[in-house]
Amino acid sequence: MDVPGFLPGAEQEWNGIIRRGAKLLYAYAEASVPMVTLITRKAYGGAYIVMGSKYIGADINLAWPSAEIAVMGAQGAVNILYRKEISEAKNPEKARAELITEYNETLANPYLAAERGFIDAVIEPNQSREYITKAFRTLKTKRDTLPPRKHGNIPL
Repeated sequence: MDVPGFLPGAEQEWNGIIRRGAKLLYAYAEASVPMVTLITRKAYGGAYIVMGSKYIGADINLAWPSAEIAVMGAQGAVNILYRKEISEAKNPEKARAELITEYNETLANPYLAAERGFIDAVIEPNQSREYITKAFRTLKTKRDTLPPRKHGNIPL
């Protein structure tokens, strides 16, 4: 997975981002097959939640050490969270750069997500095939059953 998030804005809304996102969320939530997610780069905000997170029932979540898992990217988050501190700094660009580095190191890393149970393992890229194969072997007998009903209520 490499998902930088849903782009905010009126244009995206007019083009149906909410409707399409709801359909994707519905499909993942209704899936009864094994779900294994590998985060290779960015996993931000609602887009991450919709695309194979533990929140919607992914069975096994893995991440590379370089993965960034957060509500939003460091640059945008720092600009919002530390607007006042940056504007009052003697050197705003240096302050922004330091805060971005701190955000990435302390908040947007896979180790924090693993510590909190959102990621099952942080693996090296060269271990990906091995871990994914093991995950599917582990899940080969998975039998998820959904409640009986005539049809779902897909958001259109």
